[in-house]
Amino acid sequence: MGVEERIIEGLEERLGTFLKRSEQALMAEKSRVLKPFGLSVPQYAALFALSQAQLSGAQLARICYVTPQSMNSLLSTLEAKNLIERSPSDLHAQVLVTKLTRAGHAVFRKANEAALAVERGLSAAFTADEEKTLRDLLQRAIATLSAH
Repeated sequence: MGVEERIIEGLEERLGTFLKRSEQALMAEKSRVLKPFGLSVPQYAALFALSQAQLSGAQLARICYVTPQSMNSLLSTLEAKNLIERSPSDLHAQVLVTKLTRAGHAVFRKANEAALAVERGLSAAFTADEEKTLRDLLQRAIATLSAH
């Protein structure tokens, strides 16, 4: 057995490897289906959040699990594509509130159907009980890893 095979075999014994590989597979598939809409997965996540409410960049960063700097760059790109618009908050002059434009709503609706199809395909690989168990186990993993 060569070096690469030994390393891969060793990694296959680690739970983290499977978590990472499953996340990568999900992100790759979502990237593939979102590409025709000119969206990355993080951009889609921001549009999803904005389809629910008008939010500040800081709120979006927390919701989408990215840094405020990354979110600012992402929002600049979405604004250049005319998918969002930002305006000063009525409550805080230093805060910009972001909302979807009409074009943003239209792109989001189509992209959301594609992303939902990926999620439905993943769900279809499990029975209802298996999916509930998987969600419970992943939630426990998140809680365990977040405790430190």
